[in-house]
Amino acid sequence: MSQKTAWITGASSGIGAAAAKRLAADGWRVAITARSEDKLNALAAENDLLKAYAGDVTDLAQMKDIVRRIELDLGHIDLVILNAGTYKHDVMSAFSAENFAHHLDINLQGVANGLEAVLPPMLERQSGHIALVASVAGYRGLPRSLSYGATKAALINMAEALAIEMLDKGIKVQVINPGFIKTPLTDKNDFPMPMLMDVDEAADKLVKGLSSNKFEITFPWAFAFLLKLAGLLPDKLYFRLVKKATAGQN
Repeated sequence: MSQKTAWITGASSGIGAAAAKRLAADGWRVAITARSEDKLNALAAENDLLKAYAGDVTDLAQMKDIVRRIELDLGHIDLVILNAGTYKHDVMSAFSAENFAHHLDINLQGVANGLEAVLPPMLERQSGHIALVASVAGYRGLPRSLSYGATKAALINMAEALAIEMLDKGIKVQVINPGFIKTPLTDKNDFPMPMLMDVDEAADKLVKGLSSNKFEITFPWAFAFLLKLAGLLPDKLYFRLVKKATAGQN
């Protein structure tokens, strides 16, 4: 794997950083991107196979320049994990269009910018591997997730459409749908998080999933299964069930 190059966005902390370290431990050269240059440099100092490329995923020109620099420094990108994202809970009583736009800009437009940057060289080579990090929150609507859930549902749809497009292009597409993972983002939550998973265990599941032929990589599996099962319920029953299960979460 020492000849393989991966690029991970949102890699300064959380599951992005953990996955970068895991891939580097497996012999991958890993380009890591996030806005926090200090955190990236500290992470890169842990392994010679990690190389920092600071940048903002909401800036398309920066993403294109980063891809150009990575391919000059490390060779062509075999795997991209578009992981950068944000979360701030919102509810009807305090809904903010500005907060919604912020989620769109990072969680969705940031992924689109990464795709535009990395797709042309992959299509030219007729090879590559693209993984979009969405969430089980994108399966169906959930309280406190008006903005976040909407962007993650859009990412799942985007990944499905992309997978269909790439069937005869030699490019593998996967979607990663984590449940609750202990990261700086979930540390802000003030509500129960069922089956909360350690970030290093989550990164292990993620990297193992990348080597599989599954379209969807999800963990913890039991939590995702329960949400999918609940999602099959008739709308009215699903709404009442979720309302009751999340009572008191404002």
